[in-house]
Amino acid sequence: MSQYKLHQRLGYRVSRLSRILQGRLEEILAEHGLTRLMWCVMIGVGEEDVRTPSDLADYVGVTRPTMSRLLRVLEKKGYLQRQPGSGPDGRAVEIELTGEGMRIVRTTRGPVNAMNEHFTGKLAPEQFSVLMEALDLLAAGEREDLSDF
Repeated sequence: MSQYKLHQRLGYRVSRLSRILQGRLEEILAEHGLTRLMWCVMIGVGEEDVRTPSDLADYVGVTRPTMSRLLRVLEKKGYLQRQPGSGPDGRAVEIELTGEGMRIVRTTRGPVNAMNEHFTGKLAPEQFSVLMEALDLLAAGEREDLSDF
């Protein structure tokens, strides 16, 4: 039987890099009382114009119940608010950042960008492009729900 060679396995290497990236991001966000998923929601609302809970769940890659919990926490922190939407049945809800939520996004954006540039800067532009394409190919057709992370 041949050796398993754990450190040569795709899963090991991707998981290791993921933990490194997540750890760095979490250090930045922890100073502001945010988790990675909370920050993704705030970026979705504040910079990508994703406004409904259902669209946010799809955008972040979590289940609807997980998104509901995230929205409640962010609302309690005063970072976002729910507004009546323009749907025909009056039940639609739209999410918007509060002034404090916008301030937190502006404050965290620079350090998050710098962390991202630290890692992407290790690759030549064509290497980065190939990596992103390969990651997309590996994830194609797979379950995307991140609620257990």
